[in-house]
Amino acid sequence: MSEAPKFAEESTVLMIPSSSGQLEILTAPPVADAVDKDRVAIICHPHPLYGGTMRNKVTHMLEKAFREMGAYTIRFNFRGVGESDGVFDDGVGETDDLMTVFEWAKQAKPDSKFWLAGFSFGCYVAMRAVHDIKPEHFVTVAPPVERYDFTELDPPDCPWLMVMGEEDDVVSPRAVYEYVEAQNPKPQLVTMKAGHFFHRRLLDLKGAVKNGLLRQVNSEPND
Repeated sequence: MSEAPKFAEESTVLMIPSSSGQLEILTAPPVADAVDKDRVAIICHPHPLYGGTMRNKVTHMLEKAFREMGAYTIRFNFRGVGESDGVFDDGVGETDDLMTVFEWAKQAKPDSKFWLAGFSFGCYVAMRAVHDIKPEHFVTVAPPVERYDFTELDPPDCPWLMVMGEEDDVVSPRAVYEYVEAQNPKPQLVTMKAGHFFHRRLLDLKGAVKNGLLRQVNSEPND
């Protein structure tokens, strides 16, 4: 009989079964002094064919931001990346990978709220699954709106934070700004002078995500 899913109280790499074989995930607990440890944040990494993995620096910085806000986190390697079985599937199979991770996390933390985030290609995967996961908050960093058809995807029903580097040379900032203007309701957009990978601005990125989420949390009506 297989052991029930659970989060370790330290950063831990696990292998879980998926439709393409085994999927490599990396879980981590909230920082020790965090409050409200009742949420799980799942983070999707950038494009596998261009070196994207769960250990990408931007996805790692998103993890740090979420852990400091009291979340258990999961980064994971899409199929064909790292120790994950399978081959690249242009977002379709990767969405299945995300849902596999979500189902594992629901078993591990059945009473938790979920946050969902993606960086670059990971934004597209997260958007494809956002209405199935129904996160409490949604974070996208540098979504490749010119490379993938985001217009065919319905925006999330939850508060949505988007972070974009004004000097991004991989994803067109103008295309992202136009996409944001076309949304109703619009995501909360935060821009900063940074390139696609936020070199030398990673701590600023972490701060922008934390501050953006805090603004959303503080603006929510009390039950």
